[in-house]
Amino acid sequence: MAVTGWLESLRAAEKTALLQDVRKWRMKSALGALGQWQLEVGEPAPPGAGSLGPELIKESNANPIFMRKDTKMSFQWRIRNLPYPKDVYRVHTAPQERCIIVKTTNKKYYKKFSIPDLDRFQLPLDDSLLSFAHANCTLIISYQKPKEVMVAESELQKELKKVKTAHSSDGDCKTQ
Repeated sequence: MAVTGWLESLRAAEKTALLQDVRKWRMKSALGALGQWQLEVGEPAPPGAGSLGPELIKESNANPIFMRKDTKMSFQWRIRNLPYPKDVYRVHTAPQERCIIVKTTNKKYYKKFSIPDLDRFQLPLDDSLLSFAHANCTLIISYQKPKEVMVAESELQKELKKVKTAHSSDGDCKTQ
């Protein structure tokens, strides 16, 4: 079953840090070098953060910002900077494409995204588990987690509790 294979790969993976509300993966390239981080859950780093060069072209901060923030009972996505009222948005699943589609009736915004957790467990999408709300120029899309995913996440939490964390007092560096 796909669930046990995914949990076994997590147990075997090198865990470099435990960050709350963030899940990102780093795969090796064909030559064995570590590739770029792929953010699955959490807020992306601001553009230009960590780069030493000057930013000549900068993305507008009024553009929609798409991010995933999960709760205990549901997968949740937030799209900031969408100023239209709630009745303008159409949110539905596309089971044949295994994705969720968000679009506006005024054709100003369109987004397709998948749920990697459901793909891992090979579970179908169900429109009845999907809901959305709009407040403060933010569209909040929720998809209730199936029981299989919740069981796997509880096993994952048990596994993460086994990981030793580094505390600030454990380091070799001493302040002067």
